[in-house]
Amino acid sequence: MGILVFNYGEIVLVIFLCILVSTVNCIGANWGTQSTHPLPPSIVVKLLRDNGIQKVKLFDADSTTLNALGGSGIEVMVGIPNDMLYSLANSVEAAERWVEKNVSAHVSSNSVNIRYVAVGNEPFLSALNGTYLGTTYPALQNVQAALIKAGLANRVKVTIPLNADVYGSSTEQPSTGDFRQDIHDLMMQIVKFLSDNAAPFTVNIYPFISLYKDPHFPIDYAFFDGYSSPINDNGRIYNNVFDANYDTLVWALQKNGFGNLSIIVGEIGWPTDGDRNANAQYAQRFNQGLMSHISGGKGTPMRPGAVDAYLFSLIDEDAKSIQPGNFERHWGIFNYDGTPKYNLNLGSNSGGLIAASGIRYLPRRWCVMSPSASLDDTQVAPSVSYACSHADCSSLGYGTSCSNLDARGNISYAFNNYYQENDQLASACQFPNLSIVTTTDPSQGTCKFNIMIQSSRPSPQASTGFLGEPPMKLAVPFVFMLILNIM
Repeated sequence: MGILVFNYGEIVLVIFLCILVSTVNCIGANWGTQSTHPLPPSIVVKLLRDNGIQKVKLFDADSTTLNALGGSGIEVMVGIPNDMLYSLANSVEAAERWVEKNVSAHVSSNSVNIRYVAVGNEPFLSALNGTYLGTTYPALQNVQAALIKAGLANRVKVTIPLNADVYGSSTEQPSTGDFRQDIHDLMMQIVKFLSDNAAPFTVNIYPFISLYKDPHFPIDYAFFDGYSSPINDNGRIYNNVFDANYDTLVWALQKNGFGNLSIIVGEIGWPTDGDRNANAQYAQRFNQGLMSHISGGKGTPMRPGAVDAYLFSLIDEDAKSIQPGNFERHWGIFNYDGTPKYNLNLGSNSGGLIAASGIRYLPRRWCVMSPSASLDDTQVAPSVSYACSHADCSSLGYGTSCSNLDARGNISYAFNNYYQENDQLASACQFPNLSIVTTTDPSQGTCKFNIMIQSSRPSPQASTGFLGEPPMKLAVPFVFMLILNIM
């Protein structure tokens, strides 16, 4: 993969335009790479620059990604995965080696504009059952010590991206907010450490999740364009859940003596598929509403001024875990191939999102259910289950983009995703007496049968067909419903 080269004048121009378009900090984006066919990093960096996105948050410190960002002027937050926290917490030397390899080398040799190190990712989630409670803070301390030793502490700040579940309020009013009782003492240690080192508090806020978890959550409260029953908190008016959530954190910090600590919204966005409330219309409404809401530096009732935020996310990731929900693979403002999902004005791109360039696709062919195959065939259920457990069927289900498909369409969608994920290998469309390859696009309405992009990753090994593969994984909830529907 090639590395883009930029001259100093280009960098200054882009940054100047970023400041010129609004008084807020330029919007950032999360760049995740859990995809079976990820876009080349050089193409993604150009995509970022073409769309005026001047900040990017990564979930690791992949050298190929960082090399591509070299000389671009884009501010970078590099990530340390949770599974590395133990080793970094227990060894200052391990932290020094990590900083030297993943920060110092790229700053000095590749001119990567690294500004933050994200130590872990939502390590205190209740669902993690305390796994990282003992290692996150020591890892944070050791990484900070390593940055000091490397002479980078004034330039590169440490932070911990935390889920908004680390704080809460006893009422709907933000002013009753405080940190979660079971981790209160730990949060105070972390917050003091961040404050002492002029580092920000990073929080991920997801109004969509509020709607997803609570069917009675008022949908208009999740957006920014009007709520009929705003919350009055001692004269401060809240007509959207983002402001209320953000200010709950502000109150929690203020109550504990850290009211001036800077805040970064590490993740915020809306998915486009995989749930009845996840679609392009809602995503456009939310993300454009967010941009309009924070433009001009208005801020929130408790914290006026610029809001530092990173959209979640840049590009869809078809290999992400769907344990949180089928929507998890559909957060991108761009599709898997870098095409925009909807019109979105980020401030510097008044004409809307600009697609990635230089994309190469596999040939125009799809794997579908054979017209001669019967729905009553006993191989249908295990075949669909196998395909969906090895590929991405998260667009199938109630209220999704492919909910309009009939039984044969569901089967074809599953077969094609498996076929595309395996780079259109002939053996990947050999479901017994059930599948054929076609050159006629089977897409229907909102349901798109994708053709995968060409990837630089190693091609999958040809096999004798799905019956020769390891035992089927049946842990995908919607597969059961799908099988029931087609039998």
